[in-house]
Parts: sequence; structure tokens; C-alpha cells
Amino acid sequence: MLTGGAVGHGIAHGPGTEQEQLERYEAYRLRQARGLLRMLPPEAIRPLCRRARRAGLSGGGEDADLMASLVRYCEALLPLPPFETWCDDLARNPTAHLYDVDDSADAPDAGAPVTVETREFSHDRYPWQAHLRSFRDGVTWRGFIAFENRQSNRIHRTALIFQEHDPVAVRDRFLSFESSTLVAFLRSALP
Repeated sequence: MLTGGAVGHGIAHGPGTEQEQLERYEAYRLRQARGLLRMLPPEAIRPLCRRARRAGLSGGGEDADLMASLVRYCEALLPLPPFETWCDDLARNPTAHLYDVDDSADAPDAGAPVTVETREFSHDRYPWQAHLRSFRDGVTWRGFIAFENRQSNRIHRTALIFQEHDPVAVRDRFLSFESSTLVAFLRSALP
């Protein structure tokens, strides 16, 4: 199952750029490792730390470093799919991946929103991409649209315009917009 970030002429076309996919894949791997740690009984953590140290993943004594090393060790223990397999699954099951992000204790926040969906459209004969960026805010999901001019790579974004009960509802609302609606939002975001 995938986690986090993005899912042409005015329609959805996949999970975002390769860089966004790599970031989402990395976040997925870390979420799975942290999930394993949350499932373990407290008495299993200390032996796992010793195994991580023996494997050369010493945290150097700092609690944050030790935890990061432990998470990386758990990540290596898990039979997680390779990037290409993960991408194929994301393309086939985008809704399941959004629910995975929603169920996680590590859901994206306002400081690091995830690209949930990307759509392409044109405005004034220029190609644009509309990236739906979303995050969990308490019990709701909020989002905005980041517009990217495909020729200049300049980014313009809206204010927070989405508020739904889960990331799937945010994505569905974004997908319901016609191209003319995207153009209207783009105009509101341009200087």
C-alpha cells in the first residue's frame, strides 16, 4: 500500500512527478517502519535497539538519533515493495493509498503537505499543472491548489480552499472541478 503525495487535458493523470513519487515512497517506507514499532510490546524495543546497533545503525546516544536508527532498522526488516512495484500499485489503487495515509499517525501536516493529485490544463495557450496539496488538521483534511506553469516552472497557489473528512473526499472534490473552475482558481492565485 502506498502513502502520502499526488494522484491530461483537464483530467487526473497519475501520482505526480517522479520526485513527488520518490518522496511519497520514502514517506510510505518510514510510515510502515514506525507502524511496526507501534505494534511491538515495550519489552521488544530494547532488544531491537541492540540489533540495530550490531547492524551498524548506532544512534550515537541521542534519543532522536537512536529512534531514527531504530526506524531505519525496522524499515530494512520489513518486506516492503521496490519503488517500481509501489508505483504500479499506487496507479492501480490510489484510494487505498490515501486511506493508508489517513489511518497513519504520521499523516502530512500543514508544514509538509502531500501532493494528492495532479491535473493538466491550458490557460492562455500555456500548459499548466494543478497540484492538489493536502494535509490533516486535527480530524479534518485541508488542501490548496499549487499551479505550476509548465514553461517557466513558476508556482502560484491558492489559499486553503478544501476542508473534508478524509483525503479521498478532498481528492474527489478536486477531481469534480471542470477545467474552467481550475482556470478561475488560477486567476485568483496569479499576482
